[in-house]
Amino acid sequence: MSIDVAVIAARERRQAIADLLEEDGRVSVAELVVRFGVTDVSIRRDLTILEDSGLVRRVHGGAVVTARNRRDGAYATKARENRELKARIGAAAAALIHQDHVVVFDSGSTVAQVATHMPRALRRGSAITIVTNSLPVVEEISGWDGPHLVVLGGLYLPDYQALVGPQTVAELRELSADIVFVGCDGLTGDSGLTTPHVLVAEVGATMVARASRVVAVADSTKLGRRGFTPIAPLSAVHVLVTNADADPAHIALVRDAGIEVILT
Repeated sequence: MSIDVAVIAARERRQAIADLLEEDGRVSVAELVVRFGVTDVSIRRDLTILEDSGLVRRVHGGAVVTARNRRDGAYATKARENRELKARIGAAAAALIHQDHVVVFDSGSTVAQVATHMPRALRRGSAITIVTNSLPVVEEISGWDGPHLVVLGGLYLPDYQALVGPQTVAELRELSADIVFVGCDGLTGDSGLTTPHVLVAEVGATMVARASRVVAVADSTKLGRRGFTPIAPLSAVHVLVTNADADPAHIALVRDAGIEVILT
């Protein structure tokens, strides 16, 4: 898989700038030039892209965090947790997508990393069809060259950056997909995939039911943890993508259930 290192570096720099803004509320072009070792032109371009995404507001000499980004802090905090692991998991999971696939993306920061690491050949035109309720996934994919993107409607949950509820479920029931990428806050043998939010679980369960292949993406901290409400039983999962230093006992349990495990 060919990876454009420059594009990835710029994307990671913008994420780092967004993180700094969330922590400090304001940044200057001058300090960012020194911190990242790039030109002020590059930094101003980064700030323009972040502003277009609604994450920052440009001011003289720098940028300030927007009210929206403050409200979305819960999701941003989760996205920063185990970021390197999530990026590796996302890259490995993205390799499972093929030309002409109808791909469903659940909400969650690890699932969003799958979209971020999509192979370049699948980012053009209608190479694949993407269905999602995740705003971070929409933000990522809307920057591609003419993507075939279906955005599900519903009730907005700021902490999950996702749309949920009866409308979301009804729209999903009218669709069929080749593959779905689903996240979780817990994964055990008896409870399967779980999450803290009932409405998030309902959407995830419907996505699983509408896809031919179910891929769970979860870092090792989720394995062995039991969440509040179930998304799907372990028997509904075809592939688990997680990090290589996961507890061998948890990996063995998943494999004994007939699930393919990809370690990154």
